[in-house]
Amino acid sequence: MELRVERESEVDNWQEVILIYNAALKQINMKLEILNDEFQRVHRYNPIEHIKCRLKSSESIVKKLKKHGYESTIANMVNRVNDIAGIRVICSFTSDIHRIADMISRQADIRILGVKDYLKNPKANGYKSYHMLVSVPVYLSDRIVDTKVEIQIRTVAMDFWASLEHKIQYKFEGNAPDSIEAELTECARMVSELDSKMLSLNNEILALEDGDY
Repeated sequence: MELRVERESEVDNWQEVILIYNAALKQINMKLEILNDEFQRVHRYNPIEHIKCRLKSSESIVKKLKKHGYESTIANMVNRVNDIAGIRVICSFTSDIHRIADMISRQADIRILGVKDYLKNPKANGYKSYHMLVSVPVYLSDRIVDTKVEIQIRTVAMDFWASLEHKIQYKFEGNAPDSIEAELTECARMVSELDSKMLSLNNEILALEDGDY
């Protein structure tokens, strides 16, 4: 399944679009690595465990456009689909999530377009994460292109759960049996409890270190 090309020149346009989104991912990724290094130097602690970058496939883009009733054109892809370029930031503790979000929002050349806080308002199945839609300028030889990137920030435990949930939804095409959905929701509850206990344990360790135990 491919995006429709209305004229021959759009083949080059598609390649340019991919180049621009790739450049935006590289810029955000580099910024996060620098912020993580700085945090380590100042606080002797890395809030970011690892970073995953991905570009949405043309098949997924077309499915999303059709789902919302749009034609599969490059213009609609750029204007209607916000998560073509995505970065997932994985951290150890829930306290790191807003810390990382704050560091991103303070970057002068990053514009926050929207936020979805699934920590305060989890999805019905228990999904938790912190989503930021941002715009970053990509500097080409002849112009500057403001490019959208979706940033998802979550803990290791949340990411493990979300990966399993994605596999289940893909396998059953969004119609998983009720028993599996119930088990998945229970797992989300357990993940939330684990994150809470791990944060509490980490805070206890830090308190003992400050007291030279």
